[in-house]
Amino acid sequence: MSETPERPDRLPMEWIAGALKRERARVGLSLSELAKRAGVAKSTLSQLEAGAGNPSVETLWSLGVALGVPFSALVEPPVSVVRVIRAGEGPTVASERADFAATLLSACPPGARRDIYHLRMEPGAPRESEPHIPGTVEHLVVCGGRVKAGPRGETVELNPGDYLTYRGDVPHVYEALVPGTTFVLVMQHV
Repeated sequence: MSETPERPDRLPMEWIAGALKRERARVGLSLSELAKRAGVAKSTLSQLEAGAGNPSVETLWSLGVALGVPFSALVEPPVSVVRVIRAGEGPTVASERADFAATLLSACPPGARRDIYHLRMEPGAPRESEPHIPGTVEHLVVCGGRVKAGPRGETVELNPGDYLTYRGDVPHVYEALVPGTTFVLVMQHV
């Protein structure tokens, strides 16, 4: 007998509810009008704004289009200075049409520029990085091995699949904890 893998059930309903209310108020739409424009039942939208329900990617996508915002604006968590998303965690939304789940790690703010790097590192001396240009934010996803990274004095140990974001315009550090450590680094310049 084969086992069917469980779909992630980590939908950030409080974030979605808050985002839907905020964006609906921003564009001045009633609950009924937004439901109509998005092609979803008013009762479904009401449940979502109450923090209940289990919306699919398609439902959230339709609501985003009707509100004139990207999908990510409805599921991204509130911003903090240092944010870690461990492997298997994060705002995840499943599709109702395919065996597909999307986990948002970070939405690109308007006017931002990004550089993406794949890095490999071995244990030994840590890589001490001086501050980059003002407004730089770094995003790090561990591919293999283990790494300790982040602003000096606020470093975090990360395993494969873990995500970390932090200001890159302050002194920061990368340190491989095991041989063969690899990670993807995205430098966002605003």
